[in-house]
Amino acid sequence: MNKLLIVGTVAFDAIETPFGKTDKILGGAATYIGLSASFFNLQSAIVSVVGDDFPQEHLDLLTSKNIDISGVEIVKGGKTFFWSGLYHNDLNSRDTLVTELNVLADFQPKVPQNFKDADVVMLGNLHPLVQSSVLDQMEAMPKLVVLDTMNFWMDCALPELLEVIKRVDVITINDEEARQLSGEYSLVKAAAKIHTLGPKYVVIKKGEHGALLFHNKEVFFAPALPLEEVFDPTGAGDTFAGGFSGFIAQSENISFENMKNGIIYGSNLASFCVEKFGTERMETLTQNEVNQRLKAFKALTQFDIEL
Repeated sequence: MNKLLIVGTVAFDAIETPFGKTDKILGGAATYIGLSASFFNLQSAIVSVVGDDFPQEHLDLLTSKNIDISGVEIVKGGKTFFWSGLYHNDLNSRDTLVTELNVLADFQPKVPQNFKDADVVMLGNLHPLVQSSVLDQMEAMPKLVVLDTMNFWMDCALPELLEVIKRVDVITINDEEARQLSGEYSLVKAAAKIHTLGPKYVVIKKGEHGALLFHNKEVFFAPALPLEEVFDPTGAGDTFAGGFSGFIAQSENISFENMKNGIIYGSNLASFCVEKFGTERMETLTQNEVNQRLKAFKALTQFDIEL
């Protein structure tokens, strides 16, 4: 089986949306990526850090999904990373209420020995120096390195971010971040500019409006599935990244054509994530539900036209 190495936060979130609010629940980029990637036939491992306040049941959930957690450090006496956010009525904008780095502040990632030859590395949203440190530990060149980042790192660690971007094959960011990173308003121009920074493939996420994949002059667009109910968009982008990287790792086909399928698989899984708060929907999701919705995606985008 192929190997997927996932790096990112395993955390607590407290979320408020127009549909309700939660106390501290399971969250973190690596958590969502791992749960999403678990729908593919591969070995996956998470590299992260938590405090000893992190419940065993959450760790058991990850292992029940066949995710290797030997790279998740548990700091005795430490507190787990915590984020709290308030979403506005459109669910596209949010206010961060609380960010407590806690054990994440001094995180030194340690890649498990049996994943230092991983086929695909998925660098979830973290400090660019942490992302670089993981790549430094790889003993074999991964077939594909995917990086997710956000505007926070563009604001406070841009030189370090640009260094790690040079080392990756795929970058996934949202439209606002693509514009900030490139200085271009047009997403086509933004992707072209980002290509020059290193990545061969640029994925621009547009939330409820789908995702764009750029490779040189080639462009592919995948819509988001229109949903009756969206409760909580937290983790949707990470779930998308997990579906994308998981599919690519399983298929061993790193081509633009196959990445189109990866975008669809990622969008499909993200469409489930938003239906309940936090990771709740992803925890109970079945392979049959995933397959049925893939058919809906296909019907949404397939048509015959005479030219």
